[in-house]
Amino acid sequence: MPRAIWTGSLSFGLVNVPVGLFSATDDKAIHFNQFQAGTPDRIRQKRVNERTGEEVEYADVVKGYDLGGGEYVIVTPEELESVEPGRSRTIEITDFVDLDAIDPIYYKSTYYLGPQGEQAVRPYALLREAMAQSNKVAVASLVLRTKEHLVTIRPTQSVLALETMYFADEIRDPLTEVPAVPSEVDFSGRELSTAKLLIDSMASAWDPSLYEDEYRKRVEGLIDEKRQGKVIVTERPETQATKVVDLMEALQASVEAARSHRPGAHIATPEATASVPAKRSTKRAGTSSTPTESSGLSKTELQARATELGIPGRSKMTREELEAAVHRTAKPARRRKAS
Repeated sequence: MPRAIWTGSLSFGLVNVPVGLFSATDDKAIHFNQFQAGTPDRIRQKRVNERTGEEVEYADVVKGYDLGGGEYVIVTPEELESVEPGRSRTIEITDFVDLDAIDPIYYKSTYYLGPQGEQAVRPYALLREAMAQSNKVAVASLVLRTKEHLVTIRPTQSVLALETMYFADEIRDPLTEVPAVPSEVDFSGRELSTAKLLIDSMASAWDPSLYEDEYRKRVEGLIDEKRQGKVIVTERPETQATKVVDLMEALQASVEAARSHRPGAHIATPEATASVPAKRSTKRAGTSSTPTESSGLSKTELQARATELGIPGRSKMTREELEAAVHRTAKPARRRKAS
């Protein structure tokens, strides 16, 4: 059973709802340890005095704030502890604001809030439902791991979600950070209408299962091949110069290509299709090599096709499994149509 990483109460007005804080996301990134090349020896990092080269115990480490010019203000752990926010077991709501009023750039990390105890269920559900019908999110503060966080609480279909936020002075001004941002650009009515047509052609319902971390899957495949003792031949892909095309011509060509657009799939141009390298075959000996209508599709395209066909378990299939499942499911349908 999942364990709350924080427990306390959610306070709005004179109502206090016992709640627990739970992780909402799971980091799936592949992490590696470091080894010295050609040996089985792990690399360890140590705290070393840069002047003497000697290792320093953690208990003897203090922090220093860089003032510039080689000058530092040294602060001890005890001094930092004296200015930490006091331990608090209350998330106190100060405001309710429109959900659409908050720019997503302010959101940092997501957690779930769940009711703690039977007496908390009814007021918890009431708050979630009232916020959902009002299209409001709550603004509050939370002390977590000795740090005070600005947070918002928003209703989802089943629970309240808590988002830790960046403060206003932590958001960089794009006009100073991004060079050559255009202030005013004039477009013809035809350019604007064609661009809108392209957006409409590619519009689809949000389905997060269509999007997967393809890089992580390639890394997992690489690790599996290395584990089996296979020799990996690496080639650095050549970078091709992008052709300069007329904006209107590119928009019209994109609209034409988008007519067969599937959710989650990139629009393939003739140039892009021609530059895709041939994939290494993973076919076992004795299997048929006859091409199928799904053999040239990307994994995201196969996911979309599998969704249309109602194939169960598609979100956990590899590309090869998806291709086989789509082929098996679609083939009988074609035969019935022919008869």
